[in-house]
Amino acid sequence: MARTRTAVHNDPGLQPERTDLAWRRTALTLVTAACIFLRWMPHYGWFVGTLVAASLLVALGIAVTQRRRYHRAASGIGTGAVTASVRSTAAIAGSVVVLAALGIYTVLYLPLQH
Repeated sequence: MARTRTAVHNDPGLQPERTDLAWRRTALTLVTAACIFLRWMPHYGWFVGTLVAASLLVALGIAVTQRRRYHRAASGIGTGAVTASVRSTAAIAGSVVVLAALGIYTVLYLPLQH
């Protein structure tokens, strides 16, 4: 017997779904960045592994916490009290800044290996 999903909210604009897709794109972008960092490994050495690990950990963190954020947004529509996920947004912004700083450090200050 096929299971059908019932709507957990009554939003014709599907805001929770759009937000969910945005978070998933962010996680996918971080995985893509990790793959790009892997290409740096022969040139910059082991330090690039920290960039890869950090990118993948942030992407995993997004994936693990996404269901909770979605259900909070969907139930907020029903109660009329939708709140932004400020902590999650600040965490991802901080993570991206740290990854960017580490990437800049890698390119500018680590010697190239041949």
